[in-house]
Amino acid sequence: MALGKLQKVLISESLDPCCREILQAGGLRVQEKPGLSKEELLREIRDCDGLIVRSATKVTAEVLEAAERLQVVGRAGTGVDNVDVEAATRKGVLVMNTPTGNSLSAAELTCGMILCLARQIPQAAASMKEGKWDRKKYMGMELNGKTLAVLGLGRIGREVATRMQAFGMKTIGYDPIITPDVSATFGVEQLPLEQIWPRCDFITVHTPLLPSTTGLLNDSTFAKCRRGVQVVNCARGGIVDEGALLRALQSGQCGGAALDVFTQEPPKDRDLVNHPNVISCPHLGASTREAQSRCGKEIAMQIVDMATGKGLSGVVNGQALSKAFAPQTKPWISLARALGTVLCTAGKQVQGSVQVCTLGTPLKEAGSYLTPAVAAGMLAGGTQKEVTLVNATLLAQEAGLKVTTTHSDVAPEPDSSTGLVQVSLQGSPHQVTGTVQGSTPVLRQINGATFKQPAPLCGPVLIYRAKASNCSALATLAGLLSKAGAQLLSYHSSSTVAGEQWSVVGLSAPLSSLGELKPHVTEAFQLHL
Repeated sequence: MALGKLQKVLISESLDPCCREILQAGGLRVQEKPGLSKEELLREIRDCDGLIVRSATKVTAEVLEAAERLQVVGRAGTGVDNVDVEAATRKGVLVMNTPTGNSLSAAELTCGMILCLARQIPQAAASMKEGKWDRKKYMGMELNGKTLAVLGLGRIGREVATRMQAFGMKTIGYDPIITPDVSATFGVEQLPLEQIWPRCDFITVHTPLLPSTTGLLNDSTFAKCRRGVQVVNCARGGIVDEGALLRALQSGQCGGAALDVFTQEPPKDRDLVNHPNVISCPHLGASTREAQSRCGKEIAMQIVDMATGKGLSGVVNGQALSKAFAPQTKPWISLARALGTVLCTAGKQVQGSVQVCTLGTPLKEAGSYLTPAVAAGMLAGGTQKEVTLVNATLLAQEAGLKVTTTHSDVAPEPDSSTGLVQVSLQGSPHQVTGTVQGSTPVLRQINGATFKQPAPLCGPVLIYRAKASNCSALATLAGLLSKAGAQLLSYHSSSTVAGEQWSVVGLSAPLSSLGELKPHVTEAFQLHL
């Protein structure tokens, strides 16, 4: 994936016009084709570099495979369960979203649903339209003093909690990531789920749809709740087990439910929608003018920033790549990739355990992006598809390559102020160490042999090992270069280890064959870094 080479973007759903305008102002060609069938999408996506969707377009593995040039899928909204993120990652396609764009709209709809459940407003309004005046039938309840359980305390969950506190509701909740200390700052007491079920009058869910959250509310959990508990789901269909919810409504264990989302949309089974104690909407959480404008604007700006090399934000599956845009990290990523390639070639293997050690305070937080860069370098030139920072970790795992990272604040002189990266193939003597000089990645050490003057790792490079007393290798190389019409741009030799030296030669162009050189050296290989 060549970042910064985006040219054509397909918008497959209706979005605010500002999305198209921002993309075009950023120099991108835009095709707007909402409502495409699966077959039409497969045809249209073939020559597109970017795809922008909301929630209706299903970006499946089949779609991704058909998208020969695709670099990024932008989700104008929060959830990405309509995108096969693993398939995108495998192909090296970035997936990004706009996690803040529709938070307020979704939170406000949730609050409205809670109010509607408490006072049966939709049912009463429908009754009035039928010409009835039934005050006794629609007896409601006050929210003041009631307990609201908020499951998922991210942006939307906390917005719901703070708004419902204004109605006098006590807010309790659960989130496996947000700490109790943090949730206490916005008035939510965190409890284990087993303690939440019997304590709440209302439950609202605000989690992504994951294997761990699918069926979070089920027959077992409903049985532990107070009789008549009220349930709201404006997050994702499937978090609440729809069969269990219907059974709880029919038995009276659940007093009412407000649903904006369903497992299948639109739902073919109408039993829930038609239940008198269910309020339902056709997935309207983000359907406000403000949210659509924000989401369209944000995803367009993110894609333009990516295309122009300004930066990455909202990345779902390539967080390491976010660092690749920073001027100070780019050469370190290039170094890590080059070291991975050198180690793999010298060690003659891609499988096994590789240890990446960052040395020096400046590299304290660098492991997150250097690890996939080393993996990408190790896999480069193999049978795999193009390896990028997006898919390197996944492809490395599948290739039997495990890359781990450690850090030490102390780096030896003269690199203590800049840092060093050391990459080792565990269970073997193979180890390479490098640093960055200016903006150039350089090799400091290979298999215990040190370069007094570090060797640049960029462009076509020839690396060979020969006896220190052997002068014929360099003479043979000079002859090869002359025949090929190539130039020697740099030459660096290492210290002697066991009577042998390593040499790193920068070339103007790669040599077609090393056959004449190999009789004069122990080993030799060419790389393009």
